[in-house]
Amino acid sequence: MTKRIFRSILTVSLAALLAALVLIVGVLHGYFQNRVEDDLHNQAVYIAQGVEKSGEAFFDGLSPASRVTWIAKDGTVLYDSWEDASKMENHADREEVKQAMTQGRGTAVRYSSTLEQQTIYSALRLDDSTVIRVADTQYSVWKLVLQALQPMAIVILAALALAAVLASRVSRQIVQPINALDLSGPGLKDEDLYDELTPLMAKLRAQNRQINKQITQLRRRQEEFSAITENMSEGFLVLDTRTRVLSNNSAALALLETDCQPKPGETSVYVLSREEGFRRCVEEALAGRRSERMLEKDERCRQVIASPVLQDGHLSGAVLVILDVTEREQRESLRREFTANVSHELKTPLTAISGTAEILENGLVKPADVAHFAGNIHREAGRLIHLVNDIIKLSRLDEGVQEGLWDRVDMLRLAHQVIEQVRPAAEKKNVMLEVRGTVAFAAGVPQILEEILYNLCDNAVAYNKEDGSVTVTVEDTGAGARVTVSDTGVGIPKEARERVFERFYRVDKSHSSGGTGLGLSIVKHGAAYLGATVELTSEVGKGTTFVLKFPPLEEE
Repeated sequence: MTKRIFRSILTVSLAALLAALVLIVGVLHGYFQNRVEDDLHNQAVYIAQGVEKSGEAFFDGLSPASRVTWIAKDGTVLYDSWEDASKMENHADREEVKQAMTQGRGTAVRYSSTLEQQTIYSALRLDDSTVIRVADTQYSVWKLVLQALQPMAIVILAALALAAVLASRVSRQIVQPINALDLSGPGLKDEDLYDELTPLMAKLRAQNRQINKQITQLRRRQEEFSAITENMSEGFLVLDTRTRVLSNNSAALALLETDCQPKPGETSVYVLSREEGFRRCVEEALAGRRSERMLEKDERCRQVIASPVLQDGHLSGAVLVILDVTEREQRESLRREFTANVSHELKTPLTAISGTAEILENGLVKPADVAHFAGNIHREAGRLIHLVNDIIKLSRLDEGVQEGLWDRVDMLRLAHQVIEQVRPAAEKKNVMLEVRGTVAFAAGVPQILEEILYNLCDNAVAYNKEDGSVTVTVEDTGAGARVTVSDTGVGIPKEARERVFERFYRVDKSHSSGGTGLGLSIVKHGAAYLGATVELTSEVGKGTTFVLKFPPLEEE
């Protein structure tokens, strides 16, 4: 602004100076021209008087400074002080001669481009109708300007230097109050301002208030956005078109398993992860296509969803969401395995039933053996019903479906009831059953508690040795009931202890009594449903111990 004011003042000063010089030259030129015309007229009057008195003899010895011409009535040149009159052309058509003939006096100014001069003529008619004309030359305005160029240049340069100094000082003085304004400050004093700036300052105040309000809103939204994204379990990344990270949350770094802290607008997203699937996702999103990839590493599964960001139809970046789907994939794997196992387990009794029924239908069985084959069908049908019931129980426990009303259950009494249920199977293997302990109450659904305890005791008998034993101990620990089921069976190998609670998993099928393989799964899910825990200790060849720990009644 200072430079613009300086240039403006300097330009105006120079223009005013040049205009003044032109005006002065023009005025002086006109003034001197009028003076020359008056002087020529006086000379013409003087010469005219002399010619009228003395005739042509007056010109003898006359040496005027101006050019004198005596012209006859018909335009013939009778005398000329500069040229031979006999050789000069007729002057009747000259403007000043015509005016003198008709008006008694005439003047004319003619410019000579060759000499770059102008000639002033003054003519006077005598009594005998002849004309005395006096002429003198005068430089044109431009000639005068050129002649005065050097002094004018000196004057102009001096004036220009003075104007530059004054313009610089004035421009600084004008701009200084404006530069001194603190536009970010709350107090803008109107008395220190120019009157012309008052409307501007009012607008600036209003804009400052609006900007401060918008900044506050943006800061609040940024804080809300940061709070939301930082509390997300999903990873969140915002990229520009050059793969640079603009925004991210800590979950994204954790899911990508990196310690790098990206600098917004500087760090490339490829620094965070170099996995092939991740790179492909980013590349496709920045190419304008939505992309999804699964990243698997160390039994951990993550899903990356990348979407392009468009503004006014142009790609401006990409948004990446990273999800930890390990549990979901594990559940899906378990579901597929469960489906396959269910299909296999259902196929076995159905095949036996179908085969036996086909034999009976074709009359290939003797009447005496019909009862035996019918018994096979009944046994396999019961096994099938038992399997379906176990599957239904597991499904209900998985879904958290209420199996019955909660109640305080005497676990010692329940243990005696369950032992009596498994006693027929125990007697076949000569397994001794024993219940120990004191009265202890647990909160839960009686049917589920009975199912849990029955499956533990049934497994203890099924995988026991001949002449072995099963002991159920019930205790009140003061922190909740505890039920321990111990056997002297084959034991569980260390590598299988983590899998015994999986559905349809059997450690040793040769010792199985034809169970469904869902018993311990029901135990695990039932205990979780009731808020209890299950602990397992085992030694191969010596036996296995399951411990059920229930929360205290007060907490329920």
